Amino acid sequence: MTASPDVLPGRAIRSMPLTFACGAAVGVLGGMIGLGGAEFRLPLLIGMFGFAALAAVILNKAMSLIVVLTALPARLAAVPFSDLGTHWTVAVNLLAGSLLGAWAGASWAVRMRTATLYKVLAALMVAMAGALVLTHTTKLGTLDLSIPVKVVAGVVAGFGIGVVAAIMGVAGGELLIPTIVLLYGADIKISGSLSLLVSLPTMLVAFARYSRDGSFAVLRANLRFTAILAAGSITGAILGGLLVGVIDDLVLIPALSVILLISAVKTARHAAPAEH
Repeated sequence: MTASPDVLPGRAIRSMPLTFACGAAVGVLGGMIGLGGAEFRLPLLIGMFGFAALAAVILNKAMSLIVVLTALPARLAAVPFSDLGTHWTVAVNLLAGSLLGAWAGASWAVRMRTATLYKVLAALMVAMAGALVLTHTTKLGTLDLSIPVKVVAGVVAGFGIGVVAAIMGVAGGELLIPTIVLLYGADIKISGSLSLLVSLPTMLVAFARYSRDGSFAVLRANLRFTAILAAGSITGAILGGLLVGVIDDLVLIPALSVILLISAVKTARHAAPAEH
């Protein structure tokens, strides 16, 4: 039987217990630093489970959407809509850019040569490692900008975040939260909830664009795998949240950044055989 073009040769066997365990491990890592962990899930989809670049991105996006939908009710219970009401303009400002960015990013991803997409993903993993270190080791202040400049900056930042989120298949919280703090001066708790409100429609737009392309079929063909990995991610995220503070950030963040950098190198290496 001919191997699916969505799967790298010789890497199609997937143990369901292993799938759940990997999802849980990713969830724990994400939960310990207050994120969904999708940036760590993507390298596993490519390196361990053998999905080709675009297929991995689409599956990662599906799982990120499931994780966000699960986290949103709990987050709104902790930070109700009444507390977010005064910040609705922040979400609108970022969405004005992120929705366009998500459509553009998904459009670019489906049109890229496979080798190019591997290289882009590797570069974005390096950027995510840098963002992780910056946001968790530096005390973020608020930029003193006039309202018109802030609005323009919000649209531009939202567009960039939408592009990255669509191409990597992540929710984008690792970029949205520091952006909200820097541009609008919201505290971390409010910023986390606002990031989910921005992430959800942004991911749906990316999905709408991916659904127009034939590569979206990888999701229908791997529903069971996606559900199990997502279930593991959610379980791990809950556990990771309970473990917050167990490992000092000065140890955890550099370790996670190194994992992303190693993943970036391995992902970039996939580009070479893909060019033949």
